Amino acid sequence: MWLGTGSREWGLARAGAEARFSRRPAFPIPYSPLPIPGRAKRASGFTLLEMLAVILLIGIAVAAVSVSVSQGLASARVRAASSELAGALRATRAQAIVRGEEMYFDVDTRANSYDGAKRKNVALPKGLRISITSAKEDQPNAHTGRIRFFPDGSSTGGRITLQSGQRQWHIEVSWLTGQVRVS
Repeated sequence: MWLGTGSREWGLARAGAEARFSRRPAFPIPYSPLPIPGRAKRASGFTLLEMLAVILLIGIAVAAVSVSVSQGLASARVRAASSELAGALRATRAQAIVRGEEMYFDVDTRANSYDGAKRKNVALPKGLRISITSAKEDQPNAHTGRIRFFPDGSSTGGRITLQSGQRQWHIEVSWLTGQVRVS
């Protein structure tokens, strides 16, 4: 080892001829925990601009996901309502066959509700509108439409439309077979 240098600062020196040809700095600078004047030390970490850019990107991603999720939830709510309505129509048809008597299914377009075989008034979720296309003689009043089911399984037929914004779902009832189909 050279005089005045320790193994901590420069590492171990090689013995003999190799020591003269080993690489060592022309002007040795000893190790010091204090900063060296005139030499800038690069700080580690992120700049404020980088952090703001990341926060902005996260905000945009969250906004996109929330819009997608809310639209998906609204669509799922309407699909569930149309499935429930179709189930109530099928139950009314089944009751007509089982009891051997005519049963009817009423749709109130003013109250956005319907009455099925169990005669309980079911209101649709908020923001959902209902309309019905059925025979003129099956309309008890100006805002109520009716589909009748007969003991042989047939019906007067009709089409019930659920609407949310611009999207529409149709529940069609076949007059010949009484089959209920959601489209």
